[in-house]
Amino acid sequence: MPFRLEVKYYNSFWLKQVSTNKITNNSVDTYHSVFPGLPFKTTRNKKNVNFPVWPKDNDDYDPTEYNPIKNFSNVNPDNFLSVSDKGSKWIIEESRIRGGFNNNQVDPGVRAYLKEDSNDVRYRASSLVYSGIYNNRTNINETNVFSIAEDITRTVDPHNGSIQFIHAMDNNLTIFQENKVSQALIDKDAIYSTEGNQTTAITSKVIGPVTPYVGDYGISRNPESFASYGFRRYFADKDRNSIMRLSRDGLTEISQYGMRDYFRDELSKIKDLKVAVSDTFNVKYDQETGVIPHGNVESLGFYIQLADGSDTSKIQIGSIAEFTIHVVNNAFVQKGKVTGIGTSNGNPIVFLSTSFTVTPSLNLRPALRFKYYKKEEIQGGYDYYKDNYILSMQRCSGSKTDDETSDYYSTLAFDESVKGWTTFYTYRPDSIFGLKNNTFTTKDGILYRHYDNNAEHNNFYGQSNSSNITFIFNANPGLSKNFKTIAYEGSDGWQVDSFVSDVTGDISSSYSPIQETRDTTNPVRSYGEGLYTENGIPYRIGFNRKDNKYVANLINNSSVSAGEVNFGNSITGIKGFFSIVTMSTDTTTNFGGAKELFAVSTEFVVSPR
Repeated sequence: MPFRLEVKYYNSFWLKQVSTNKITNNSVDTYHSVFPGLPFKTTRNKKNVNFPVWPKDNDDYDPTEYNPIKNFSNVNPDNFLSVSDKGSKWIIEESRIRGGFNNNQVDPGVRAYLKEDSNDVRYRASSLVYSGIYNNRTNINETNVFSIAEDITRTVDPHNGSIQFIHAMDNNLTIFQENKVSQALIDKDAIYSTEGNQTTAITSKVIGPVTPYVGDYGISRNPESFASYGFRRYFADKDRNSIMRLSRDGLTEISQYGMRDYFRDELSKIKDLKVAVSDTFNVKYDQETGVIPHGNVESLGFYIQLADGSDTSKIQIGSIAEFTIHVVNNAFVQKGKVTGIGTSNGNPIVFLSTSFTVTPSLNLRPALRFKYYKKEEIQGGYDYYKDNYILSMQRCSGSKTDDETSDYYSTLAFDESVKGWTTFYTYRPDSIFGLKNNTFTTKDGILYRHYDNNAEHNNFYGQSNSSNITFIFNANPGLSKNFKTIAYEGSDGWQVDSFVSDVTGDISSSYSPIQETRDTTNPVRSYGEGLYTENGIPYRIGFNRKDNKYVANLINNSSVSAGEVNFGNSITGIKGFFSIVTMSTDTTTNFGGAKELFAVSTEFVVSPR
């Protein structure tokens, strides 16, 4: 809207309108502008005016009052705000730098406009893009600069799936796709001679040629399984039922070291899609009145109180909250999301994004179910303390017991020195990593350090478990044997949970399915737990110690089977071609301390044919 403006100095001004109020009225005669206008001050004194005053559109306007703005009659007065308003949509800016005559004029500068024919999002799952550099010596930070004038992308073969993980080692970059593992040079290029020999040369390329490793293996969609130590890298390839090691000799399938069938079965159970996981909590209510404690907290919102003793650590922020007070069909109704967790007067409460009416009712069992979606994982990490690769295959649904004792997870270790899988662990970590000779895991947002000198053995996340080992006695294969005793060398505190032979027959009928029969023995108690006293004389019903070796007889407790002459506890030992034995630590002898097991043996006789 053009008009003429007279000023007292050799300055030039712009009068322009903004979409929002930018002028605040602090007093009757004083105004202060905010961005994008320049600060100014004016008084309603005809003889002393520092800057132009604002035009007024009220009826009390005095035309004799000094006003440097002339000839504004063509300007719509409705666009001006009166002095009584909080501000004005009109501001004045000085366009000359420092207000000097013929000084440089303020200019918005060059503005570039780019017309996009298509602004759809494009996903390049098999491409890498890199930014500018960060130089801490010169304080140049171009990590947010992606110049389209430079070649800043590198694409690998899209037929091998998306890029799931990248890992830099020395001056090479390892690229893990779903179905392939490749290596790319960093800051150098490969030059090949006519004989096919390769040499490297310094180049301006950030990512050089990409060379795939031999073998059709990838990391599938489980980048969380990756772990590295020294020059070795480990990961899981679920699509090919394999656990892989990448070292200087290339790719090696370490799941073949005695565990091929196991990983084939367990990895096939891991789902790629997110599954719903829910935990149900009882709501506190008065059984006499049916009132459920609930309310609102200012700035936090609606809350409802859970039953006393509820473990709120298992509730995740953002999970879907579903409420029910139906007893018959246990129907849950969605009531928003969890926005917070806390306590009120020591009672556990949960905040919800949506409030709802809690109708008092008697003889009901109200409950809240918190449901969230989680992807089943294959967590991997390196144990710096024991020099082992730790792998934890974790399923989300169907758990029949507590999280740490569930049969829906498997955590085991691979030892490079013996090239085998050495042990199973009784913990289910959220992440695994090592630092300075220490091994750490996280669980529910809490950091744990393993192998602490003051911690109990087999105590993970506050829950203790016994160690157990299962092995097979199979001397002289092909000969039927009668196993009579068992002995071991090691610490006191080991017991025999089961001693079972191979299949000895079956019981079948037309009315029931086939039931296999096996010879079994009574459990053998440890040296400490098997001690009892009768008439002042000590006896042991389990292991006894002879020549610093723990020995025990095997008592048969097999059920009656056809053709047997002597059975049950009438005979010693069990018969079979081989036996499967499970030993574990007891719960009383030096509980939580270290228990060693060096060797286990058995005495048997060959059964006559």
